[in-house]
This record gives sequence, C-alpha cells and structure tokens, in this order.
Amino acid sequence: MTEQKQASQRKRRQPRKVTPNTLRNAALYYLQRYASSSENLREVLTRRVRRAERHHETDREKAASWIDTIVCDFQKSGMLDDRTYAQARVQTMFRQGRSQRRMVLELRSKGVAPEDIDAALATLSTEHQKPDRAAALRYVKRRRLGPYRQRAREEHRDRDLAAVARAGFDYDTARRVIDAESAESLEEEFLQD
Repeated sequence: MTEQKQASQRKRRQPRKVTPNTLRNAALYYLQRYASSSENLREVLTRRVRRAERHHETDREKAASWIDTIVCDFQKSGMLDDRTYAQARVQTMFRQGRSQRRMVLELRSKGVAPEDIDAALATLSTEHQKPDRAAALRYVKRRRLGPYRQRAREEHRDRDLAAVARAGFDYDTARRVIDAESAESLEEEFLQD
C-alpha cells in the first residue's frame, strides 16, 4: 500500500452535519441495504447524530424529533413494518436452525414489540407442527453434529450436546438430536412429528 493511501486511511472522514434531509437520506440508504425494525432504524440514526455531534453543533432534541418524524413517515408509507420484519426474520432464523428462544431474544434486541414477535412465532407454528424440533435438526445438520459427524462421534457427544443447548434448545431436544442412531432415522423422526 502506498504512503498516501495509508495516510488517507488513518484520517477518518468527518461526518456531515445532521439535517432532516441528511438523516432521511441515511435512513433510505440503510433500508436499501438492510431490513430493519423501527426501533433499530431509530438507533442507527441516533448513532449518526452522536457521531456528528463530535464535529458539529447539534441539538439532540431537534435531531430526535427529526428521527421520530422520519420513522413515522416510513411506517406510514410501508417502508418500515415491524410485523413484516419479524415474520421475515423468524423465517430466516428458522432456516438457519435457531431455536424459538433465540429468535425471541434477537427480535427483542432489535426493538420489535412482543405482540409482533408472538404473531411471527404463531405463524411459524402453523407452518410447522414442532418448529423447535425442525430447527434443531437443521442446526445439527448445518454444524455437522451428532449423527452428521463424520468421525469420533462418541468422543464429541458432550461437546455436541453443549453446542445444541447454547443454541437455545431444551435438553430433551438436544439429547434426541445428538443421540439419534443415524441421520436418516433422525430426519424421519423429526420430520414426521
């Protein structure tokens, strides 16, 4: 790398002064790249205001009102919908093999309302009889644990059980997926329920 590039990398760009227009543009740009809950977008914009405060005079109260206005406008236009966001995140996390407990924690951390979380989990439960069991199956398959492990399965049993438990699954589910005789028998048992 040249000296000039290194010097320019060391110098951080000064953030722009915060105005309603710059905040709206930042929100639009963020939503083009990421799905977001209303509260998460509010946090993203608030962090932007705090960064700008270090370099420019900024009235926090005025900026907070601008952020509230932007979030309300986006909710009215349908660009921000916490219920839809929760539904999509639950489906994604289910495909990744996450437990319902982990789903709830992640959605809460993003500021999604409990009723939206409950609605998303209820939808998942209507699509899958026992969603935690199906998610546990996906998790062990993806991580190659238990019956999906190629070698030394017995040596790693406790470690595999701990991994499934840390993923948020209850002990009974963890034990059943790790102690299954074979991958085929596990899939047959968990997918028929």
